[in-house]
Amino acid sequence: MPTKAELLSVEVEHVDPTAFDARPIIDAYAKTAFQARNLARACSITSEMLADTDCAVVLTLAGSLVSAGMKKSIITLIENNMVDAIVSSGANIVDQDFFEAIGNRHYVMPWSPEAPEIDDKTLRSMYIDRIYDTLIDEEALSDSDDLQTEIYDSLEPGAYSGREIVDVLARHVEDNHPDAESIILSARRKGVPIFLPAASDCSAGFGVLTHLVRREAEGRPGVSFDVAKDFHELTKLKLACKDTGILMMGGGVPKNYIQDVVVGAEFLVERGYAPEGSGTSMHKYAVQFTVADARDGALSGSTLREACSWGKVDVIKEQMVFGEVSTMLPLLVSDAYHRGQWKSRPERRLADIFEQATVR
Repeated sequence: MPTKAELLSVEVEHVDPTAFDARPIIDAYAKTAFQARNLARACSITSEMLADTDCAVVLTLAGSLVSAGMKKSIITLIENNMVDAIVSSGANIVDQDFFEAIGNRHYVMPWSPEAPEIDDKTLRSMYIDRIYDTLIDEEALSDSDDLQTEIYDSLEPGAYSGREIVDVLARHVEDNHPDAESIILSARRKGVPIFLPAASDCSAGFGVLTHLVRREAEGRPGVSFDVAKDFHELTKLKLACKDTGILMMGGGVPKNYIQDVVVGAEFLVERGYAPEGSGTSMHKYAVQFTVADARDGALSGSTLREACSWGKVDVIKEQMVFGEVSTMLPLLVSDAYHRGQWKSRPERRLADIFEQATVR
C-alpha cells in the first residue's frame, strides 16, 4: 500500500486561462447545440456585460473550485477588473484559498473514485481527506484551523461580517505570504470585497469555535460571525451601483444571497431607508453554470427566468448552462480575457464603500 507521502505527491495545478485562446472553440460552439451553444451564449453575454462600463459585476462561487484547479481563473477575473465583488461559500475562500496561500496544497488522487485502490476508512486512518478525486492532508487543515484561532484571538471582541473576516485573513496573507497566489490577497489589493454569508460553514467555523470555547472558559467575550451584517453590507453595495450583473458558478447560498440583495435594496428604498438615488433595478445580466436540476424546486437549479418572477433577474440577458464548473470556467474566462472588453472597465474598489457610514 502506498504511504501518505506517496499519496500526497502530485499537486493539483491551476489552469491559466490567459495561456490559451478559447475564442475559436467558443465561436464554433455558437453554431452547435445543447450546452455547447448555451456556453457560447453565456460567453457572449459576459463580454457584453464587461463592455457595459456602468455595470458592476458580482461573481458567486459554490462547490469546491480552488481544490479543482480553478484559482487562476478566479484571480484573472479579479486582477483584470472583470469582477467587482464576490459572494462565496466558505470552503472555496477559507478551507482552500487561505489554506493554499499559507503554503499548503491539494493533491491528485492516483485512481478513479469509481475504482478505489484504497477505501475511505483507510484514508481516514491516514489523516487524508477526499473531495471526489482530490486529496488533502487533514493534519495541514488542522494547522490552518489553529492559525485561524490565533488570528481571531488577536481581534477585538465583537460581531464581524464574513467580508470582514475574509479581509482579516487576507491581511494575514499579505503580511506573512506577500508573494502567494491567492484569491483573497488579489481581492484585497484590488478592493474587491468577498462576502461569506455562511462563514461558519467551513474551516473558519472550526477556528472560531476553538476561540469562543477558550474565551468562554476565561469569562471573556470573543469574536463571532454576523450573517445579518453580510446581508446588510451586500445590500449596501447593490444600492451604490447603478446596474449589476452576476456570474454564478454553482448555486447554493451564494446564488440566493446575490439574488435576494435586489429585493433587499427594493425593500429599503420603499421604506425610505436608502440614500436618495440608490439603485434598485433587477440584475441586468446573469449567467449561471450548474449541474443542479430545476425540477426539485431547489434554489441551486432554479432558472434565471424563475428569478424574474421574484424581481431579482431581468430576462433579457440571462443564460443557464447545465454543466460542471471546472469544465467551463477556464473557457469562459479565457474567452473574456482575449476578447478584451475588460480593458475599458474601471477599477471600482467597492470594498471602499464599507469605510463609509452605513445605511441608516
